[in-house]
Amino acid sequence: MRTIVYIDGFNFYYGRLKTTSYKWLDLFKLFDEQLIKEINPETELLTVKLFTADIKAKFSRLGKESEHSQRIYHMALLAMPKNVEIIKGYYSTERSKPLRYKNPPDKDDKIDAWKLEEKQTDVKMALEIYHDVVTNQCDQIVICTNDTDLVPPLELVKKYHPHIEIGSIIPRPKNSKRPASQSIIELSDWSRSYITDAELEACQLPYIIHKPNGRGVYRKPKHWDI
Repeated sequence: MRTIVYIDGFNFYYGRLKTTSYKWLDLFKLFDEQLIKEINPETELLTVKLFTADIKAKFSRLGKESEHSQRIYHMALLAMPKNVEIIKGYYSTERSKPLRYKNPPDKDDKIDAWKLEEKQTDVKMALEIYHDVVTNQCDQIVICTNDTDLVPPLELVKKYHPHIEIGSIIPRPKNSKRPASQSIIELSDWSRSYITDAELEACQLPYIIHKPNGRGVYRKPKHWDI
């Protein structure tokens, strides 16, 4: 069964990876060997598509170091022999004046704050899913997100292409208090509502990855071990 995986990078990072030391992750290996074939042994994983955006140093905890680490990780993923695609949106930043938190709200009590938003990634993910389905690129799609913004494209696939198998994997720990999206699960032919630490640990990239041109290497960022 020809399969493509679609990962909501923002949701995956904040739902499962941020507080771990497993960020140097082999995405293809994780989905192929740990998550999908356990449920659907007939799976032939063709491609993993990661939808993300380049972080902005001035809003990151470690500034330029965080920005550099993300870039190195993306290049390391692309240097691996397995087929991983990285499809990017971007971050929009602007000054905003949200209401200060009060209950009930006070419409006249506003504060100055930065508004940081990821743009285009959800739209690109939705379009990519539907494009791959209508052009017969796969027999099964697997969505990794807990974001209900992806419900509309799944509904379209379910309605107009019912022969396509839909799998969903919710990026959260096994005993998470954060609920899994029932609307995504209900649209899926099969679903998995967690990813374990053991599965992440078993699918780490090699600490050093040689560049495809043979000139240098990519190394796991040291602060990612913490």
